[in-house]
Amino acid sequence: MKPRVINNLLCSFCLAFYCLCHADKFLKSGNHEWKKLIMVHHWPATVCKEIENDCTQPPDYWTIHGLWPDKAEDCNGSWHFNLDEIKDLLPDMKKYWPDVIHPNRSHFWKHEWEKHGTCAAELDTLNSEEKYFGTSLDLFKKLTLSGVLQKLGIKPSLNYYLISDIKDALTGIYGVVPKIQCLPPKQDEEVQTIAQIELCLTRELQLRNCSEPEELRPHGQGDLLAGVGPVLSVCEDGPAFYPPTPKEQAWMSKSRNYSVF
Repeated sequence: MKPRVINNLLCSFCLAFYCLCHADKFLKSGNHEWKKLIMVHHWPATVCKEIENDCTQPPDYWTIHGLWPDKAEDCNGSWHFNLDEIKDLLPDMKKYWPDVIHPNRSHFWKHEWEKHGTCAAELDTLNSEEKYFGTSLDLFKKLTLSGVLQKLGIKPSLNYYLISDIKDALTGIYGVVPKIQCLPPKQDEEVQTIAQIELCLTRELQLRNCSEPEELRPHGQGDLLAGVGPVLSVCEDGPAFYPPTPKEQAWMSKSRNYSVF
């Protein structure tokens, strides 16, 4: 065998050996390391408010946007979503984790799994589609955000709420600081609109504060729904609109009998 051929083979072998030895570093580099999980609830009426399609009857309760590791996304591009893996969860998925914009499609769940679930799968408790979606549903039911807000008297209204009042009230119930996200006001609007409420968890799935400014995740403060709609931001202190569903708003406009926080 010619020396040049031998040298080329040796170089190829060395390169392959180096890559194998350092594969763990390559996998851990970039944006795949995370410290906490974020249980993201979104308000369907706000989703419908910004999306121009037939979204006229959204759920009148908070639903799941996703369970997101901070600072990590798209961790395993080869681990594709398989709807059959969660067929036993579908009744609850359709009720509590619906695609508000496209109710009869599974694209939203596919997006959440491939973008966030493949990163959360680093934990044994979340290392399959069934575990990721099942555990998210269990957390959602345990946190009962819709029920908590109702008991606090924080209900969809034609009046405005103060963000600080809502945040303080939720902190008093959960014992940790949540993060509230809003849509900024349009030119013809007076105030921001409440869109999402995040409750954060440790890697052991225990509640923790969301309010560390240095840990703001780099991926957008919130794509409204599977990459559709405007980017959300942390609500500014001050008034905010908690919009009723279209049906509720029509009724409230007629009766003018709505709550004040």
